[in-house]
Amino acid sequence: MQKTDLTKLYKSYYSAKNTPELVETEAAAFLSLAGKGDPSGESFAADIQALYATAYTLKFMYKATDQDFVVAKLEGLWDFDEQLYSGFSLSEAPIKIPRKDWRYRLLIRLPEFVRPEDITEAANRVLLKKQLDRALDISFFNLPESKAVQMLHTGPFDKEVETLRQIQAFISARNLQKNGLHHEIYLSDFRKTPKEKLRTILREPVK
Repeated sequence: MQKTDLTKLYKSYYSAKNTPELVETEAAAFLSLAGKGDPSGESFAADIQALYATAYTLKFMYKATDQDFVVAKLEGLWDFDEQLYSGFSLSEAPIKIPRKDWRYRLLIRLPEFVRPEDITEAANRVLLKKQLDRALDISFFNLPESKAVQMLHTGPFDKEVETLRQIQAFISARNLQKNGLHHEIYLSDFRKTPKEKLRTILREPVK
C-alpha cells in the first residue's frame, strides 16, 4: 500500500529560506481546532492532544480502506482583537500583547481524499475512547491560495521577533499590505525538540 506523504508531495509548502522571500501557496484542506490563550498553557496543550488524536484516528480509518497517509506537520494561524490592540506592527505584537489574549487556529493538512464527514466520525471515536471533549470542536477547514512573505526561524519562539523584523522590513520595502493571519508551520515537534534547535516557518499573507 502506498502511503501519501504531504511533505514530499508539497515540498515548497514545507520549506523556507533563512532570508525573507515572496511565495505563492496553493489552496489546501486542514483538520482545524480554534482556541484562545497562552500557548504555554494547559488548554493549548490539550488542544494539540485532541487534534493529533483525531488526526491519527482519521489516518487509521483511511488505512483500513487502503488510503494510508502520514500525519502532516502541525501549523497555526494567530491573531488578536485589533480593536482592543490597535497600531502594533508585525514585530511589536508578540511583545506587547498579553499571551492570554492571542487567538489561534491549530491546523494539520489533509490529503485531498479525506471527506469532511469522516472528521466528525473520527472526533466521536476520540471522545469515546480518550474522553477528549475538545475533539468535538475539530472541523474541516479550507485555506485559500495566497501570496505570502515567509522566512525560516531557527531557535526559541520568544526570539521570533528578530525574524519578524526582517519579514516586516521586506514587506515595507515592497509596499505590500497584510492580507491574512500570521501563519506558522512547526517543522520540529516543540514538545520534544530543544528550543535552540526548533525550526519554524513564519508566513505573512500579503497583497
